[in-house]
Amino acid sequence: MTDAAQDPRDDLVNHLGALRAFAISLTRNGATADDLVQDTLVKAWTNIDKFENGSNMRAWLFTILRNTYYSLRRKRKREVEDADGALSATLAQKPDHDGRLHMRDFQVAFAQLNDEQREALTLVGAGGFSYEEAAEMCGVKTGTIKSRVNRARARLSELMDLGEDSKMELTDTVTAGIVAQQGAA
Repeated sequence: MTDAAQDPRDDLVNHLGALRAFAISLTRNGATADDLVQDTLVKAWTNIDKFENGSNMRAWLFTILRNTYYSLRRKRKREVEDADGALSATLAQKPDHDGRLHMRDFQVAFAQLNDEQREALTLVGAGGFSYEEAAEMCGVKTGTIKSRVNRARARLSELMDLGEDSKMELTDTVTAGIVAQQGAA
């Protein structure tokens, strides 16, 4: 085989040291430089038919490496480093339809409560009033409001098939306040 008929792939390994040195000068990181050299060699290998025999192999490889490096930099400018997944975990969102389905279930169950229970639950849960304030507004004793709220929450849990450890994700804070067990007597 003469030099003219030599496969240019055979010459790739002769430029590894120079490629790595150039990659380190660009990235200032050995591991990233190694990745960049590997990407360069893969691109050169798969596009070897574009290399013109007799031209400067090192210049061709350096051009591929340089273009790959700047492509990666442009890509990384648009990306956020999140190696441990902490940022992506905060961005996760449940589908909106789940909340709407829960809300519809809640509305159906809430409509089945008697008027006194709905009123007490709305005042204490959604309105944020204390039991004493709600009792005064309704003209009943504090114990009566506590009892109505407690029975209403228990009935909602029963109608919505919520166990003690069940958690219902709702779309609004008012409904969440009505269903919440905090402050229940």
